Amino acid sequence: MSDPLASQPCPLCGRPLGTVNIDRHHLIPKTFKGKEQFPIHKICHRKIHSAFTERELLNTYHTWEALRAHEDIRAFIAWVARKPPDFYTRTYTANSKKARR
Repeated sequence: MSDPLASQPCPLCGRPLGTVNIDRHHLIPKTFKGKEQFPIHKICHRKIHSAFTERELLNTYHTWEALRAHEDIRAFIAWVARKPPDFYTRTYTANSKKARR
């Protein structure tokens, strides 16, 4: 039996989710009582959390459109678009986020 998520698009990058390296993302962080979760590639999820603080996610980047509009995320999506759905590699925290901590 096939996984119904496998052909569903990732809400961040738009590639099919596939069957491995899938996480769940809260658009409103759990820290701030966010409940709704969305299946997303692990690499896409890690990119979001490497680029933004929980407060930034709550105040500014709590929609897929807002996330995709950010320059760093746009560049990431352009890069990851050429990768297969099961692709994963380590994601590094952006220096700009480190400075905001």
